[in-house]
Amino acid sequence: MPEKRDYYEVLGIARTASPDEIKKAYRKLAREYHPDVSKLDRKIAEEKFKELSEAYEVLVDEEKRKSYDRHGHEGLRSTFRGGGFDWTDFTHFNDIEDIFGGVGPFGGSGASGSIFEQFFGGGGRARNGPAQGASLRFDMEITLDEAFQGTEREVTLPQVVSCDACKGSGSADGKIDTCEFCRGAGQVQQSQRKGYAQYVTITTCPKCGGAGKRNSNPCRVCRGTGTSQKSRKVMITVPKGAGSGMQLRIRGAGNHGTRGGPPGDLYAVIHVKPHDFFVREENDLLVEIPVTITQAALGGEVSVPTLEGEAMLSIPAGTHSGTIFRMRNRGMPNPRGYGRGDILAKVVIDVPTKLTREQKNLMKQLGESLGNYAGRPRPPSASRLE
Repeated sequence: MPEKRDYYEVLGIARTASPDEIKKAYRKLAREYHPDVSKLDRKIAEEKFKELSEAYEVLVDEEKRKSYDRHGHEGLRSTFRGGGFDWTDFTHFNDIEDIFGGVGPFGGSGASGSIFEQFFGGGGRARNGPAQGASLRFDMEITLDEAFQGTEREVTLPQVVSCDACKGSGSADGKIDTCEFCRGAGQVQQSQRKGYAQYVTITTCPKCGGAGKRNSNPCRVCRGTGTSQKSRKVMITVPKGAGSGMQLRIRGAGNHGTRGGPPGDLYAVIHVKPHDFFVREENDLLVEIPVTITQAALGGEVSVPTLEGEAMLSIPAGTHSGTIFRMRNRGMPNPRGYGRGDILAKVVIDVPTKLTREQKNLMKQLGESLGNYAGRPRPPSASRLE
């Protein structure tokens, strides 16, 4: 099996490319290697086109791109079913329509047909046969604690389901007749000759809308559509370490398909609420810990919050404000299932603003004892990691 190429190399972009640059590169190359117009052998063009789409699927998605940048192709094993990219893993159908919408070699009404009917098994584009139901999106807000522990949540979603009255047929008596105008083809063909050239135009049948069949006795409940809208309960399992922007795919939880087609999927997009004092950077958690002047000067132990309870941190004598201490393996779990991030505790000296008379006298005595000289001026430096 040939080694997979670097995704950035596949799209011909820099590793710092913006989402707009990624989309622009994909648009250009996808048009070039579309199997219906490419000068390459069709099988080679299809493989090339799939490789481009796989790279685009990963790099245009913030979470997938982060995982790829950190772990390479190995970090995407759990992203694609079976460990490898399949056309059912492609979630940017709208981008595909934007690039290839219309007629001719880039659309579905040209004589050659649409490459996406072959790749996606219908996806709503095939006119005659079963069509897959639409996929749905659900934006799910969770707390940082829920992201840390992982959580399950049952949600109620409005979905298009098969009509109970006609069992999805769209017909009151269950009978669907073949369209007489197109004779069941779903398309009509018109020929025009100009000189020695003959031009053939294939269009969707205007009588049956491309279905190839006509419903002479439509169901009164669904008015012939074969579908109805109902609420459905879906259980969404959020893995430990989930972050904002992560997409969870629940297969078969989308709208029901038409003409016996499979249902679409549900994409749950995770949004993690801001925490009271933690700021997340990938799998690390940043927090500021206020300490007194005496704690910073003399050293000691301070209490640091974690998502598992309080932990004690020893700070050495003479600690400067802004010093960062790394508490290893106290951060967020890796959502891929291995390792944890750290807690980065930044020490901030809390200077008292209200002192009693006795405290002021003590501070004056300390100041006189230390003297007014605090050292030579020095350039700012990055916070130290310890």
